[in-house]
Amino acid sequence: MATKSKRWPRLVLHVDMDAFYASVEQRDQPALRGKCVVVGGTGRRGVVSTCSYEARAFGVKSAMPTALAQRLCPQAIFVAPRMSHYVAVSKSLMEIFGRYSPLVEPLSLDEAFLDGTGTEELFGAPMELGWAIQRAVREELSLSCAVGAATNKFVAKVASDLKKPGGIVVCSPGEEEGFVAPLPIERLWGVGPKTAERLRADGFDIIGDIAAADAGDLVRRYGNLGEHLSALAHGKDDRPIDDDRERKSLGAERTLDNDISGAVEVRRNLLPLVDEVAAGLRRAGLRAGGVRLKLKYADFHRVSRERLLTMPALDAASIIDAIDHLLPRLDVQRPIRLVGLAATHLTDADAPRQASLFDEPQTARHEALGRALDAITAKHGKGAIGRGGVDHRDLDGLDRGVEHRDLAEDE
Repeated sequence: MATKSKRWPRLVLHVDMDAFYASVEQRDQPALRGKCVVVGGTGRRGVVSTCSYEARAFGVKSAMPTALAQRLCPQAIFVAPRMSHYVAVSKSLMEIFGRYSPLVEPLSLDEAFLDGTGTEELFGAPMELGWAIQRAVREELSLSCAVGAATNKFVAKVASDLKKPGGIVVCSPGEEEGFVAPLPIERLWGVGPKTAERLRADGFDIIGDIAAADAGDLVRRYGNLGEHLSALAHGKDDRPIDDDRERKSLGAERTLDNDISGAVEVRRNLLPLVDEVAAGLRRAGLRAGGVRLKLKYADFHRVSRERLLTMPALDAASIIDAIDHLLPRLDVQRPIRLVGLAATHLTDADAPRQASLFDEPQTARHEALGRALDAITAKHGKGAIGRGGVDHRDLDGLDRGVEHRDLAEDE
């Protein structure tokens, strides 16, 4: 039974998993435990998605080129991401969070805000609530997380990051401004490298420097950003927990070892992503109402195109059909370094749908096939079954007639 605790006017918790992808891989593969594990691309242009804390000790970090990570940590073990699996683990994680708060706002697969206001009678003080959440995550998922507790989102998120991995940090009501004051300005939301450089040039090195400045002067210097920074520097953030926030897309992308061009090559490189995204939809219990295709060219220019499906789907065939409609809308003759695919406009897989008399039997067969493939993969591992070849359809013709009618949509 929880100890009786003084009620806070508002209690917000930020729960952040520790090296989520890498920790899942270490959990699932005992041989990786205690090792330098890097999750990400292993090709010449690969990028680190995340890494274990053992690898971080050597300077490896997210978004770092794989080649640099290999030089910093030659003993690192590189593992390809399993996004559909991480989505499934995340779903279990959010279900755990839901037991401790009626309001949960996921920020990504591995972090969320929880509104703990008024839960003291059930779970005790914020520290006890944090311990309870950590214990449930550890016992049920064999993973660890850090927890920050405060009266608002900003301070709670800052707190959760101060004692990773596995820590709990509580900022009591009335202590918010002093709590964030000694921290570097980069901790403020909205302060990236360029903004930080400008702020430092103006004499602002820590958050307390901004809190000490006149709010009107900050607005005159930086406009709306100045007002925003002043509020955060004083530990103020009145945004509510948005429990209606829904996952808007589920996708995968791949940086290619060598540039490609032509619709046939693009489609061939997209097919593995199709299977990954379709499996992710099924594992997450979702259907896609649309499909977005993304290309990054050799000059790093990015374009994307999206197509809505006639009926929400979770099978590979529906995604491939959308790809074949989208490819003519993209310039595939330029050298391409990355291909990406995302399922968009997501809905619950069990939600009612307006079925088509002609498409429903075929769609049902495709979905049954997808679930059979999932079962084979679950039993025998990834790579146990794959596509026997590539259906080129009319793509050779598409190579000769690429349309460029909507390049204004380019990113």
